[in-house]
Amino acid sequence: MKNFHCRNCDAALYFENSVCVGCGSALGYSRSEAQIVPVEGGVYVDDLGYIWHVCRNLNLSGCTWLTTTEGGQCFVCDLTRTRPADDDETGLEQLVDAERAKRQLIAELDGLGFPLVGKPEDPAGGLAFDLLSSVDENVVIGHENGVITIDLAESDDAYREKVRDQLDEPYRTMLGHLRHEIGHYFEWQLVETPGGDLLDRARELFGDETADYQASVQRHYDRGGPPEGWQDGYISSYATMHPYEDFAESWAHYLHICDSVETAVEYGLVLIDRDLHDIGFRELVTRLWMTLSTALNMMNRSMGLGDLYPFVLPEPVIEKLEFVASLRPAD
Repeated sequence: MKNFHCRNCDAALYFENSVCVGCGSALGYSRSEAQIVPVEGGVYVDDLGYIWHVCRNLNLSGCTWLTTTEGGQCFVCDLTRTRPADDDETGLEQLVDAERAKRQLIAELDGLGFPLVGKPEDPAGGLAFDLLSSVDENVVIGHENGVITIDLAESDDAYREKVRDQLDEPYRTMLGHLRHEIGHYFEWQLVETPGGDLLDRARELFGDETADYQASVQRHYDRGGPPEGWQDGYISSYATMHPYEDFAESWAHYLHICDSVETAVEYGLVLIDRDLHDIGFRELVTRLWMTLSTALNMMNRSMGLGDLYPFVLPEPVIEKLEFVASLRPAD
């Protein structure tokens, strides 16, 4: 997260702000500028004279992103293919948190330079989200052919904590789900589709992704969980189930680390002598993240909370994270 400030009064802003608490200015998020900008009457005119409008979903999901079409919706909302029905009050309430997390995900991917295209523009390889209410039906979180399905019940803290405890997971958030599932999408797009040496290297690190998925999952549960000593080579027990899950977990942690370190730098918790994106990922992990995450874990413990980052990064995991980081397009 960047350290945003109001352009009118310089008050500190949160990424989700639609109104400045300092001067009362209406605000919108400009994707092209990666900045929060003031809007008047729902309109923002950029330095090039282009006219932008606040997304029509401001009151539905709290979306502040700008769009070129008056009364239209922004790019990040266009990615949502399915949402709860208008009469599903519980689903619509849960949608707010899911869309907020999705906006944070897309903003980070934009900042890292990863390509994003929706299904309308690319039906075969584009991205879409089905954000589904499980009030009346069972919803399985997953990814298939560019469509990410999310159970909106995961927006409910009590429900999510119950599931986390049942599965003995150290971490479970809506943003974490989105980062994990989009990892499946980018493995498909950036590794499997080009193939060649890139795919060979992925198989060296994560295993053969063509292994029967259902059989691997069944084997995981039949033996009662991950194999002994899994902590030496995997970021989580879930990553041991199948090479696809190992990659997606590694991708999610790559995004966790990048976003957390950027936030720490923006707010002066970490001082660096060059642009963050000029630091190699291994150096970022070993020189910045390991020290920072330990300090943040201790801060949480000082408040009687669980660790902010309850994970260990052995050398094989750092290699996997480096591979994921290497997929970032060149500037």
